[in-house]
Amino acid sequence: MAAMSNHSLEQAMSVALNLGGTPTRRQVDRRPVLEQQVAGGIVNSSIMLAKTPSKTQQSSVGVMSSSKKTPSAKTPKSAGKRKTPNKGSKTPGGGDRFIPSRVGTQLEAAHYKLCTQTTPSAEAWAMLSPSQQQYRQVMNENLNGEVLSNKIISFNQKPPQPPDGYQNNLKVLYSCGKQCSSQKKKVRYIPQMPERILDAPDILDDYYLSLASWSSQNILAVALGGSVYLWNATTGDITLLMELDSSSADYISCINWTADGHHIAVGLSSGNVELWHPLEQKKLRTMTGHAARVGSLSWNSHILSSGCRTGAIHHHDVRVAEHQVGALLGHTQEVCGLQWSPGGNFLASGGNDNLLNIWRSDPGSNLTGSNSLYSFNHHQAAVKALAWCPWQPNVLASGGGTADRHIRFWNCNNGVSLSAVDTRSQVCALLWSPEYREIISGHGFTHNQLTIWKYPAMSKVAELTGHTARVLHMCLSPDGSTVVSAGADETLRLWKCFAVDEEAKKMKAKATQKEDRSALRLHMR
Repeated sequence: MAAMSNHSLEQAMSVALNLGGTPTRRQVDRRPVLEQQVAGGIVNSSIMLAKTPSKTQQSSVGVMSSSKKTPSAKTPKSAGKRKTPNKGSKTPGGGDRFIPSRVGTQLEAAHYKLCTQTTPSAEAWAMLSPSQQQYRQVMNENLNGEVLSNKIISFNQKPPQPPDGYQNNLKVLYSCGKQCSSQKKKVRYIPQMPERILDAPDILDDYYLSLASWSSQNILAVALGGSVYLWNATTGDITLLMELDSSSADYISCINWTADGHHIAVGLSSGNVELWHPLEQKKLRTMTGHAARVGSLSWNSHILSSGCRTGAIHHHDVRVAEHQVGALLGHTQEVCGLQWSPGGNFLASGGNDNLLNIWRSDPGSNLTGSNSLYSFNHHQAAVKALAWCPWQPNVLASGGGTADRHIRFWNCNNGVSLSAVDTRSQVCALLWSPEYREIISGHGFTHNQLTIWKYPAMSKVAELTGHTARVLHMCLSPDGSTVVSAGADETLRLWKCFAVDEEAKKMKAKATQKEDRSALRLHMR
């Protein structure tokens, strides 16, 4: 038995060491040898635990000490090959095609998105009322911002574009089998030319005034010097509403319609505010109290707020004889922007002192004080352009003048700045589009353009040019499809940039009805 074992061991080692052939400089594969040893039942524990063939000869087999040494197990290094990456090697700082850049990775947001169910189940969502659903969506957007909607891993930049005229000859190999989509995506068309241009002679080229307003009855009011003209957008008729005495040096500094479109307020350079009935072309009353011109007006039901050149804001109750019911003293210079929120919870005021103030809805809470709810000093120029988001009543957009050029967004529930974008031009006016969830801005030097932005990404959708001077004011039509821009070039330009797709609107309405029915069925169960 011992002789047979030694003979088998010698035969196995002879095969492993290739004694009959020419030795090579490469590592020998030990797996067939071990298989033979297992089959012969002579596996030695020291052989099984050996790391290299050279160590196996010296430590485990004494009878083979006189045999030739095993070739080195180390593979020669080739000059053209790279080192295999190990734990010590670092990922390049700029990232890779498949390896993310840890510098731009938001690990906390990734952990939150992995461990948290951002969208509730269908049954739990159906049990909530519409107001609760809207509240949850608004709070999620306001608290988390754009973190949850963005990617959590930042990869390297896109590869460079091929040169002009380059054609890939192999494109047919991977494009011939591509299936055409059954439903073609519609491309939205935005006209680059105005639908109509109206003359506006003697319009005042003053950045701080608001000289145009479009009513819910589809009537556009424009102040031209000392006169107010009404243009019926349905019939095209033009009516002169009022005209100041030619011998007076007064001029009209601002106008604003009521929500129902039945009355219009007119602010004068003398500091008075007049209330007019457009159908009867009759002045109903004159409200005094300001010491200088009134440059901004805003309605909140029966309360009319007016901003003065001195920095004071007065609240007028048009139902009573003693009309002044409150005053806000939060600005040191002219109030050029004034807007009530859609629900009437907040009043935003922008001034030439570069301040943006947010006030509570109760007009009598600050009769002589200056303690606003929030006061923002982020803008570096006068704040005239103000616009509240229709679908998020607590979100406010503000635009700065020539030295600022920024559009900023604010959450007025907690006083947090949501985002800002540099427009590289004076921001004169802002409007929201509820249909497309976009915002349009009117600008001054150098291009005097209207820019449409996609919210909240703030990517440019289109630029509308045509004005030869800065845009002074903008208004949105009652149906939300047309924007009128009043320019210092004494023209009114109507842009049909938010045309409503009726088919898409019907499909959306049907889908909403179907969701409401399914929610009702789940609630009944």
